[in-house]
Amino acid sequence: MEPDKSVKGKLLNHQQRVDKAMEGGGQKRIDAQHAKGKFTARERLARLLDPDSFVETGLFVTHKEVGLMRGRQKFDGDGVVTGYGRIDGRLVYVFSQDFTVLGGSLGNAHARKITNLYDLALKTGAPVIGINDSGGARIQEGIDALAGYGELFFRNVEASGVIPQISVIMGPSAGGAVYSPALTDLIIMVEDSSHMFVTGPEVVKSVMGEETSFEELGGFSTHAFKSGVTHFTGRNEEESLELVKKILSYLPSNNLGDAPIINATDDKERMSGKLNSIIPDDPKAAYDMYEVIREIFDHGDFLEVFPHWAKNIIIGFARLNGVSVGIVANQPKVLAGALDINASIKGAKFIRLCDSFNIPIISLVDVPGFLPGKDQESRGIIRNGAKLLYAYCEATVPKIAVTTRKAFGGAYIVMSSKHLQTDVNFAWPTSQIAVMGSEGAVNILYRRELKASDDPDTRRKELQDEYEKEFYSPYTAASLGHIDAIINPSETRPRIIEALWPLLTKRETRMKKKHGNIPL
Repeated sequence: MEPDKSVKGKLLNHQQRVDKAMEGGGQKRIDAQHAKGKFTARERLARLLDPDSFVETGLFVTHKEVGLMRGRQKFDGDGVVTGYGRIDGRLVYVFSQDFTVLGGSLGNAHARKITNLYDLALKTGAPVIGINDSGGARIQEGIDALAGYGELFFRNVEASGVIPQISVIMGPSAGGAVYSPALTDLIIMVEDSSHMFVTGPEVVKSVMGEETSFEELGGFSTHAFKSGVTHFTGRNEEESLELVKKILSYLPSNNLGDAPIINATDDKERMSGKLNSIIPDDPKAAYDMYEVIREIFDHGDFLEVFPHWAKNIIIGFARLNGVSVGIVANQPKVLAGALDINASIKGAKFIRLCDSFNIPIISLVDVPGFLPGKDQESRGIIRNGAKLLYAYCEATVPKIAVTTRKAFGGAYIVMSSKHLQTDVNFAWPTSQIAVMGSEGAVNILYRRELKASDDPDTRRKELQDEYEKEFYSPYTAASLGHIDAIINPSETRPRIIEALWPLLTKRETRMKKKHGNIPL
């Protein structure tokens, strides 16, 4: 039968083609996706975006006739849904890979849809959210698929520090597919249903002779607890998509804007008597820095980043009098709050994120030093610790630090000291700020005297008391101008708020250069 060439016929044909495109790989594959407890690409976008706000781009794009893709069935959209919409009324660009079409594999046309989206996002200054569910490069397209990945990676780097990029891993992410998320600002993995690895278990077995599972090799537990690849995890797809919305509420749309300020409902003058008794009398005893955070920030709300990795440092987003801020805090309950390799990397990554997007940084300091030992030295604590130092020095956003207890040696300098151009430095009366702890200092300074003493233990105690009186006191640091004010713990919240508001218009420029050479 001849096709209906009338206007009505063409309109009908168009609608049929749209309906067909909306089906992705077909009902059978959609059912298979649902059977795994997973949403389809379009269902994910419907849950992420404000109702009826999605505008699709590239619906009728199909694969290129190259390699083994010549003569194969074509699917409109080529395995990825792209477009823009709104989250809480704010413009965002989104792509969602469709596992029902060729396993969500990335071919050149698939990649071009995403890169076109990035080009639009950069022109308009809006975030990009990528929902990843892909088997990796489309092998049938050969090097043309790799070319697509290369174009995407370039866009990721171009957009870095300009617009927020959030990756949600909702299935497999293998091979080249892992590097685009790795180049974005924040990664969310779905527990028990998402995986990220450079090569899968079968290749690992054939090449390395190692037996491993998908979960052990690249599951959420590996990347949330051990590798530090994923910043967040969600128990299911719904929770992961809600996390995207929550994260965006703390971020501006681009590097030229400010993060949303909400109407504050927590009293900005609120004091906390609990903080006056939180520091133990024993300087070696631990306390929980999360309790300090809860007492200071609006309603105790805290969106922690990397909650399971490098737990000796705490990072995340909160609000102070409605203003979005980033928190960097030592955790005395883990390794006494000492900085090791992972903590340094974790802190540096977050500081650079905050600095990219104009989010003030509040540091809560209780750090006895860098973690010593052969393991840390051989794995590069010097190089990696320098990353945290570099990030603090580089940051030009408002920086406020509060020293709650210990701040010793190089770690004192690194943790947002006045010498790194921190705007306001507070200290509690309980703080101890010195080159090193009294025990180590006395053993170095008075080694000969102690060796000659008839009662070295008593003399050591006397010398330690003298050292602590002379060098530990925060009033010494304050008298030298290294601390701006010594405050009662109970008044920390109002004092930080008071210090922050004039800094919200801070503008600081540094020496012009192409870019610095961070010690990677």
